[in-house]
Amino acid sequence: MLAFLLRRLIQACFVLIVISLISFAIQDKLGDPVRQMVGMTTTTEVREQLRDELGLNDGFITQYTRFAKNALTGDFGTSYYYKEPTIDVILNKLPATFELAFCAILLVICIATPFGIITAIHPKHLVSRLIMLVSSIGLSIPIFIIAIFMVYVFSIQWNLAPSFGRGETTLLFGVWKSGLFTKDGLSHLLLPSLSLAIALIPIFVRLIRSEMSEVLQSEYIRFAWSKGLSAPRIYFFHALKNTMLPIITIGGIQAGTLVAYTILTETIFQWPGMGFLFMDAVSRVDTPLISAYLMVVGGMFVVMNTFVDLIYGLVNPTVRLASHGL
Repeated sequence: MLAFLLRRLIQACFVLIVISLISFAIQDKLGDPVRQMVGMTTTTEVREQLRDELGLNDGFITQYTRFAKNALTGDFGTSYYYKEPTIDVILNKLPATFELAFCAILLVICIATPFGIITAIHPKHLVSRLIMLVSSIGLSIPIFIIAIFMVYVFSIQWNLAPSFGRGETTLLFGVWKSGLFTKDGLSHLLLPSLSLAIALIPIFVRLIRSEMSEVLQSEYIRFAWSKGLSAPRIYFFHALKNTMLPIITIGGIQAGTLVAYTILTETIFQWPGMGFLFMDAVSRVDTPLISAYLMVVGGMFVVMNTFVDLIYGLVNPTVRLASHGL
C-alpha cells in the first residue's frame, strides 16, 4: 500500500505539472487582461508599464517558472479583479460548490440505486421498462437543457423554488458558510442539485442494472438460492455487494466530472460557487485566477481517483492494486 501511495503521488505531481503547463499555454488566447483592468482612455505607455509590473512581458518559461516556484509555497498569484490571493478567492467559493455536488451525489445514490436494483431483479416488468425508457431519454438531454427546463417549470410557471442565488447561509466553525441548515438555503439548493443529479442518474441506473443482472446469473448466486437463503439477503448482501466495484470506479470518475458540470449549472442558476467564479474569471481575463482554478480542480481529480483506488481495495481485498501498476 505504501508503494502504491508513492506511485500515485508521483503521478499526481506529473498530472499537476501538465495541467499547469496547459493553463499557462492558453492564457495568451484568452485576451489581454490589461485591457480589462484599465479604461479605454489609458495611454499605451501606462498600459505597457502595467504589463511590466504584472510580468506579462516576460517570456513563457520565465512566467511559468515564477508561478511554479510560488505555487510550491502555496502562492498561486493575486487575482487581477479581486485584488486578493487567488487561493483565498477560490476557497471562499469552494463551500458552495461542495454542498451542491454533495447534494447531487446524495440524490443520485438515493434514486439510482433502488431503480437499478428493481430493473435488474424484474427486467421485464412494466415499471422496469418505463425506468429504462426514461433513463435513455435522460442520457440524450444535455445538462443545460435540464437546468433551463427546471427553471422554467418550477420557478417561472409553478413558483415552487427560487431560480438563482444561494439564499440564507449560516457560519459553521467560523469559516464555512453553509445553506444546508436553513430553510431558505435548502430551497435555493433544490433546483441546481436536482439538475446535476438528473444528469447522472440515468448513467448509474443502467450501470447498476447491467452489473447486477450479470451477478444474478453467476454460479454462487444459484448456490445461494439452492441453500434456501432469503431473497433480500441474496439481492442486497450477495449480489449488490459484488456489484459495487465497477460502480465505485465509475462513481469516482463521475464525482470528479461534477466539478465540470457545475460550471454550466452554477452559471444558469447564478450559484456563487467555483464554476460561476471560473466563468467570471474567463470573461474578465483574470489569468492568475484561471490558472489557480485549473490547478485546484486538477488536484481534486487526482485526490478523487486515488481515494477510489483505495476504496477498491477495501471493498474487495483480493484486488492487488500494486499488481496493476496503479
